[in-house]
Amino acid sequence: MDMEEVIKSLWIRNDKKILLIVMDGIGGLPVVDGKTELEAAHTPNLDELAFRSVLGFSHPVGRGITPGSGPGHLGIFGYDPLKYEIGRGILEALGVGVDVNDKDVAVRGNFATIKGGKIVDRRAGRIPTEENKKICAYLSEKIKEIDGIEIFIYPGEEHRFVLILRGDGLYDEVEDADPQETGLPPKPARATDPRSELTARIANKFIEKVTELLKDRHPANTVLLRGFARHPHLPSMEELYGLRALGVADYPMYRGLAKLVGMDVPYIEHGLDNEIKLFKEMWGKYDFVYFHLKKTDSYGEDGNFQKKISLIEEFDSKLPEILSVKPDVVAITGDHSTPSLLKAHSWHPVPVLLYSPYIRPDTTTRFTESEAAKGGLGHLCAKEILPLLLANALRLKKFGA
Repeated sequence: MDMEEVIKSLWIRNDKKILLIVMDGIGGLPVVDGKTELEAAHTPNLDELAFRSVLGFSHPVGRGITPGSGPGHLGIFGYDPLKYEIGRGILEALGVGVDVNDKDVAVRGNFATIKGGKIVDRRAGRIPTEENKKICAYLSEKIKEIDGIEIFIYPGEEHRFVLILRGDGLYDEVEDADPQETGLPPKPARATDPRSELTARIANKFIEKVTELLKDRHPANTVLLRGFARHPHLPSMEELYGLRALGVADYPMYRGLAKLVGMDVPYIEHGLDNEIKLFKEMWGKYDFVYFHLKKTDSYGEDGNFQKKISLIEEFDSKLPEILSVKPDVVAITGDHSTPSLLKAHSWHPVPVLLYSPYIRPDTTTRFTESEAAKGGLGHLCAKEILPLLLANALRLKKFGA
């Protein structure tokens, strides 16, 4: 038996409620006065909770491995990210509410800026979502099929969109058509398996057509494609862990991740206050709530140390309202680290906080990297967090005689 099978055989139902807060990309590196963003932020409410909790570090995939948001979240949800490899395209598609059939290939797209034959901005200045919608509507009118393959384009948030390729003979073994760095020429899609040659060819023709159509539009004058994916089939959190789960997230990809593991994910407008309002309204109907905070990651990717601090402090000011529902078990962590020093996801472990009436409190007094380093949880694999939440909610039977 692997651990997934063990937990599936042990879970029981009760009335205990679990709250998992994911501060996306929360881990950082020292920048100002030798402090990370968490260490520089004024967080009296997180500090008070940390004083009553146990802390440690989570490794989303494995030591030294820089995770994407998909594997980072799957681990926290109790799924081995090495067993369940999920393409980003399907997550974006589910997140924006697209129905994806078993033959479709879903792709995550970025509007980007090209100048002098090189990508100068991979996010087109994070164009407003309303501009994104206009561009997608225009492209949808102009590109309906390529070589017999149907093309569907759906706007996401800011610079992101979803591309659906529909037709026979499509597979998803295709490398990202994204150089991943600025100052480099566009990177064509390349099949890593002969059966995916058609998908790669259609993707490259799509990029060519879009770039021609948008040549006079700035800053969104080309596209990058990544995360080619067909629809996977994962067991739900209720099947594996006996949890009726709610996802509170206002960005498409994270809504898609929550849907993929069987959570209910009502639509909400952007903003922490909107998330809190929905959370409080729905709390009583679920055993488990996943509450996502996105912009900590965005500001890290932008290299904006002060903005990341400001968002941490805003979240801290709202924490008493979130905790007013009196969850039996609380965990706060991130899906990966995004240090503003690196302007990217990184391999560094992520602080994790665990509170319940049944923990052994340690000597930590703040929710920071330096405090997590001396916390009683030590170093965990992210996939070990969910079993700990179940145990602290008294939702696991004894294993063995």
